[in-house]
Amino acid sequence: MITIPHYYYYGFDIYYIILILPAFIISLFAQIKVSSTFSKYSKTINMSGLSGAKAAEKVLLTHGVTNVKVERVNGNLTDHFDPRTNVIRLSDSVYDSTSVAAVGVAAHEAGHAVQYAEQYAPIKIRNSILPVVNFGSKFSFITILLGILFANDILIYVGIALFSLSTLFQILTLPVELNASRRAMETIRGQALLSDDEARGAKKVLTAAAMTYIAAVVMSLAQLLRLLLLSRRRR
Repeated sequence: MITIPHYYYYGFDIYYIILILPAFIISLFAQIKVSSTFSKYSKTINMSGLSGAKAAEKVLLTHGVTNVKVERVNGNLTDHFDPRTNVIRLSDSVYDSTSVAAVGVAAHEAGHAVQYAEQYAPIKIRNSILPVVNFGSKFSFITILLGILFANDILIYVGIALFSLSTLFQILTLPVELNASRRAMETIRGQALLSDDEARGAKKVLTAAAMTYIAAVVMSLAQLLRLLLLSRRRR
């Protein structure tokens, strides 16, 4: 006979309701905010006619980074810097666009390239744990499930420990993203890539994007806390 734990009520996991659901709402709000803010400032064309690709190149040049290429990638908001190939990939809505949003996003990705060029410590720490984080994300819930099936507390706690690596990665990602945005805005203002009003718009785009990383930390912490509470109640 399978006994339903007393922390489940009428088919609901109470910890899911009080922890995961609020975190999900925060994440959903962050996604809506970044989409709406990007959409708004994608319609605002900067007076200098600077494209996203050119903005990224100017940020790189300002910081003396000459070995990074800027290329186009398909999709929307698929912009990223690939440190393996030293390539900044900008989406269709950013690469050729002369909007305030495009300049902000492109400068942010160039900020990541500058971080790697300057060996920014937080990004080095984050990348050093990436292999174990990938392992943990693949096997954490499998290990927890096996622990539940075989009533083995050690397996459950090993699974939770593996999941906690993903939470640590999310926490380390936050300062990396904030720093890239700070570098972007400093260059935009310092090199007068945008007017003051336009720069404020670009900052709003990057601030909205930062909210998604904060939401990811909140969600990961909520999931970790839920697992810990469920394991304790199980005992």
